[in-house]
Amino acid sequence: MKSAFYTIFFFIFCVSNAQIPTYYQSINLSLKGDALKNELATLITNTHTTDLIYSPQVWDVLKDADVDPTDNNKILLIYGWNDTDLIKNNDLTRDRNASCHSANCDNKWVREHVFPRSKGTPNLEFEGPGADAHHLRAADYDRNSLRSNFKFIANPTSYITYSRVIQQNGIEYFYPGNQWKGDIARMIMYMYVRYGNRCQPVNVGHGSTSFSLYGDMPNIFLQWNVEDPVSAHEINRNETIYNAQGNRNPFIDNPYLATLIWNGPIAENKWNSLSLTNENLNVVKVYPTYTSDFVTIESDSESFIYKIFDVSNKLIEQGINEEKINVSHYANGIYFLNISIENQSKTFKIIKK
Repeated sequence: MKSAFYTIFFFIFCVSNAQIPTYYQSINLSLKGDALKNELATLITNTHTTDLIYSPQVWDVLKDADVDPTDNNKILLIYGWNDTDLIKNNDLTRDRNASCHSANCDNKWVREHVFPRSKGTPNLEFEGPGADAHHLRAADYDRNSLRSNFKFIANPTSYITYSRVIQQNGIEYFYPGNQWKGDIARMIMYMYVRYGNRCQPVNVGHGSTSFSLYGDMPNIFLQWNVEDPVSAHEINRNETIYNAQGNRNPFIDNPYLATLIWNGPIAENKWNSLSLTNENLNVVKVYPTYTSDFVTIESDSESFIYKIFDVSNKLIEQGINEEKINVSHYANGIYFLNISIENQSKTFKIIKK
């Protein structure tokens, strides 16, 4: 998917989007937390001028929104990764016109509700949020069935990067794959801001919610928003759906908005004129990040809180103003050190060897 088209398209978008786009001119971007979330909610609700009909309009929109930029005759399949083997349900692409409208969906594609309809409060049905194209993606029929309505979970391994069902304590979860996890996070954030408590992220994401002040956003989505940056495919989707529905996904336009609302690791800020976070966080240093014994924190702030999570978002340790943390007793692997100053936070990845 790393084609010349992607590179050129993404470069043009970044240059043109260095300043805050006109669409967001009514938003007070000096706000943070729920105040900013509420303003964005008003904007994307008021500009959602067209409610798509689930059939046939959503089918038609997805044929354009999920088109493969390297081949206009194909679409990209979420959760897919491989077109070169003989296995069909892991395909990355599929014939653009091979949408499934019958009981036999072999080698065809269906519409995946990234926020499962059954996880809505109440059920999302096939209208309103259930027909919002911002969270509907083309998917292989079998891969879509495999995902079911399982909660998303962090990847417990570093050597398996593709989508799969994961069992933990007898409960089944779903990992969307390294190349799709950022897409997932930004769609879930959009659905929550657009539809409020009807589409609560905690209904679809597993693990701690310690980053967000009110515990309403699972940490994994804030981490995925950073670890898997916005792709050219997402940018194309956002533009296509904007033309069809009238509203945009703000977290594709600028992932940093998620940081301003829910804290957590600092995401990419696409708008130069949007001020960055607390200056004290900008000068925090953490070293070494590859260690067998101690991690040192250097901060100009008189007071900070630290929390350490493993890759499943389990809280391992927390404290206040500790400048040297002993991790020698940790199991080898990847951990996330979150440092909070004045209700804002920054996350560092640490590898215990």
